[in-house]
Parts: sequence; C-alpha cells; structure tokens
Amino acid sequence: MSGATWRDAGRRLRADRAAMVAAGLIAAVAVLAVLGPWINANGPETIDWRSVAVPPGLRGAHWFGTDRLGRDLFVRTMGGVRVSLLVGLAATVISLGIGIGYGAVAGYLGGRVDDVLMRVVEILDGLPLIFFVIFLTVIFGRDEWLLFASIGAVGWLAMARIVRGQTLSIRRREFIEAARASGAGTARIIWTHVVPNVAGPVTVYATLTIPQIMLFESFLSFLGLGVQEPRASLGTLIAEGAGEMQAAPWILLGPGICLAALLVALNVLGDGLRDALDRGGR
Repeated sequence: MSGATWRDAGRRLRADRAAMVAAGLIAAVAVLAVLGPWINANGPETIDWRSVAVPPGLRGAHWFGTDRLGRDLFVRTMGGVRVSLLVGLAATVISLGIGIGYGAVAGYLGGRVDDVLMRVVEILDGLPLIFFVIFLTVIFGRDEWLLFASIGAVGWLAMARIVRGQTLSIRRREFIEAARASGAGTARIIWTHVVPNVAGPVTVYATLTIPQIMLFESFLSFLGLGVQEPRASLGTLIAEGAGEMQAAPWILLGPGICLAALLVALNVLGDGLRDALDRGGR
C-alpha cells in the first residue's frame, strides 16, 4: 500500500467518531495504567489492615475499594491492565510474525508447497489449541514470557490464511513480474513486494487480534493457569472478584469493567480501521 493510501485511510479513520472515541478510551486507560501507581498513595501489595474489603471511596485513597486482604484494587487493576495489554501486544506480534511469513511463502510459491503448508494449517486448526497452551505452561512452568509466546504461537493460523489469500491475488501482478525479471530472489520479492502490499489487512487483523488474545489470556488466568501471584492480570482479578461477588461486588466490577471497556474499544477501533481501508481500496 502506498503512502497516499495510508494517509487517505488515516483521514477517513479520524472522521469516524466512534473509532476516535474508542482510540481515546484505549489511550486514556493505557496512560492511567502506567501512571496509576504514581498518582495513588498505595502500592500493589501494600496491605491496609484498617481497610479490609471496603467499598470504593476516598478513604485511604482506595478509589476502587480494597480486597479481602486490604490491598488497593485501583492499583492492582491498573497493574492488571498493564499485564493484559502486554500479553495482547506481545502475543499478537509473535502471531503476526509467524502468520505473515508462513502465509506469504505459501501464497507466493503456490502449487504443491502451498497445498502441504495449508494442510498443516487445517490440521492444527482442528486441534483444541487451548490444551496446547495449558500443556506448555504445565510442562515448562508458568513463566509470563512463556505464556506470551505460547499464546502467540497458536494464534497465527487465521493470519496465515489471510496473508496467503492476499498473496495469491498479487503474485501475478506486474510489479511482481518486473521484480522476477530483474533477477530478484524469492526471499527479496516476498519481503520487499509481497509483505508491504498485504500490510492493510494485516494491520486490521492485528487490531482485532489483540482483544481476542487478551480475552484468551483472561480465560486462562481465570482458570488459574495464567499470570501468577504476586503479579495479576485482569483475568486473575476477575477470578478473585467472582468468589466475592455477593459480599463485595466491587472486587469484581473494577477489573471487569476495565476489561470489557478495552475489548469493546479495541474491536470498535479495528472495525473503523477496516472500514477506512476498505473504502480506500474501492
């Protein structure tokens, strides 16, 4: 995609009020997650024995209240937002790297190579990949970076299909034929001509992949297989709050609302970006 195409898409995206509100919400939550520990007097593991399971308020600067151990829920929720966003971004980068390379090679080479590579994708797509992630975390330990890598390693299948389809549509274009005629090798053509021309769909799918991975990680953490104490993700905090839902509902509401807001905002932003790029391609 050319620079003019991206500029036109950016202009259309800025004109999309819903997408801009979503982008502003994401930015605000991200900034608050980074600055939260600095603007609140409490630490993530500081225990206030005088304020155990108190509801939200100004008492002791416990804006989201405290949990059953007297820990400040605002600071812990902002820490959970940081972890969940980091998981989403890191795992998405890994899945994009694998999916783009795999799909571009399959689509560009075509023929028997394409058939074999896509059969592998179909086989893997038919497996319950959540059990693969659980297997890795049980065998190799519950390290956060292993969690990021394992989630990203099973999230590349759809991206490979998207890139492969886009590559099939452009591999016979004039600029690809010209690159071949000039003596460029396969790797160079894929890197300098194929990948830049599939950047639009890749960008849209990346925006929509982040909330999917965040939700997947939250599900694992809810089951106790994700981020472990003393660190916490939004899924971990939601799991803690679910056990106190009747007696202390604010323990669940804070992280639950943050996760829901981020997921909705990321999906709205992804939809807006897709619409902006689609209109630019017509």
